[in-house]
Amino acid sequence: MLYAFHELAYHSAMPLRVGAQMARQFWTSPLNTASDTAIGRTAFATAELVESLTRRYGKPDWHLDRIEIGGHKIGITQEVVWTSAWCKLVKFVRNRDDLKAAGRATDAPTLVIIAPLSGHYATLLRGTVEGFLTDYDVHITDWTNAREVPLLEGRFDFADYMDHVRDMLVALGGRSHVIAVCQPGPPVLATCALMAEDNHPNRPASMSFLGSPIDARLSPTVTNQLAEEKPFTWFKSNMIHTVPFPYAGVGRRVYPGFVQLYSFMSMNEEKHIDAHRRYFDSLVDGDGDGVDKHEEFYDEYLSVLDLTEEFYLQTIDYVFQQHLLPRGLLTHRGRCVDLGAITDIGLATIEGENDDISGVGQTQAAHVLTPNLPDTRRLLHVQSEVGHYGVFNGRRFREQIYPRLRDFITRNEAVSAEI
Repeated sequence: MLYAFHELAYHSAMPLRVGAQMARQFWTSPLNTASDTAIGRTAFATAELVESLTRRYGKPDWHLDRIEIGGHKIGITQEVVWTSAWCKLVKFVRNRDDLKAAGRATDAPTLVIIAPLSGHYATLLRGTVEGFLTDYDVHITDWTNAREVPLLEGRFDFADYMDHVRDMLVALGGRSHVIAVCQPGPPVLATCALMAEDNHPNRPASMSFLGSPIDARLSPTVTNQLAEEKPFTWFKSNMIHTVPFPYAGVGRRVYPGFVQLYSFMSMNEEKHIDAHRRYFDSLVDGDGDGVDKHEEFYDEYLSVLDLTEEFYLQTIDYVFQQHLLPRGLLTHRGRCVDLGAITDIGLATIEGENDDISGVGQTQAAHVLTPNLPDTRRLLHVQSEVGHYGVFNGRRFREQIYPRLRDFITRNEAVSAEI
């Protein structure tokens, strides 16, 4: 019923939203002589704030039509190279002529970014993609909103997630380099272990984990503590709801994105209130930079998707309550996952000193769990002065984290080519 009430609340706010839009147009009209007065700017700011708080934030665009490499503009197009009902693997194709004009090689190692399936869209990693496009043929998993998947497509659980990762790597061929950001860490590490045990020709050449809960028992955060303190039945009873009409997935049981969004925002309620207060002041003062910065962040942050019941609950159970992977107890379709099988897949772990979602130690635990991998194929880095999002986005990612990952990938690319 909560999902239905949420939809009702959204549609009930339509008159208020329309009124705010009309007021915004009125107070920005060049024919309105009062538009540039203190009263006019305040009225406009109020209307803008009300509209932003009541509208629905759909799936964002990538806005990656062009990047700059070495002072040259490189055109970027998107191509779907693999697809299922639950995910599209999107390739960002760099214009070959632009690369030649810039004096860059047109062939580059294949990089696959496994985006989190934890509430936000893959576009949250726009800065991550842009950074890696400098040197790689970048692909990213674009997960589907579960409410848009008809019931006839069946279930999607933890094992299906692992199957998707494996199938995408096989479809690309060769030995790609995998980047797992946050949530995908455990299933990606497990998938790589299974492929290593099989000596699969398409096992990754390297795998990098950025702020991932490989072992959530270490340096537990508020998020980890919540998952451990509440019984499993609590999550099933309170976090799972039914998709209403008219969505394509009507009747599907999901963990709604808006529930997770409200949960995260409540953890930093004062921070978000202050941000919107500053946004209002920027609108009144005509501070375009402040307005753009706020809207750029919240247009992405407030865009969320639903997860299937089975995938969400199994993630809570396997990763945050039973800790199956670090305990050596995780199985995939009846097969035990042996991390000791990883002997020739490079391993990098990146953590943020101030990460309040995946505490320091949770990601680097992967090194202890892979005892048969040579030290020459490892990278362990804890980035100072960054939180969770700074691990994969922002200035320190570009200037300090990315160069380390680039060198790590280059080293493992060379070693893999010799095998």
